[in-house]
Amino acid sequence: MWTVASIALLAGALPPGIWLSARGIAAHRLVGMQMVGTVAVLALITISLAVRRPDYLIVATVLALLAFAGTLVFTRLTGAGDD
Repeated sequence: MWTVASIALLAGALPPGIWLSARGIAAHRLVGMQMVGTVAVLALITISLAVRRPDYLIVATVLALLAFAGTLVFTRLTGAGDD
């Protein structure tokens, strides 16, 4: 069940997030980057539950922290004038 959930999550939500990250204005790219980070964290959680290894949840926790830091770096580097 968890394997199907992770495949559905990756197949359904990852392509739109990647598309948003690659195209458009900076605000849309930021939303896409956040979406990809969130989907990756949720996929890692469901995969760790699918293989019954809860110790892999630390990887999802670290990725969540890195995604937040990546958002801060992205907003700092793009600045306020990029529309």
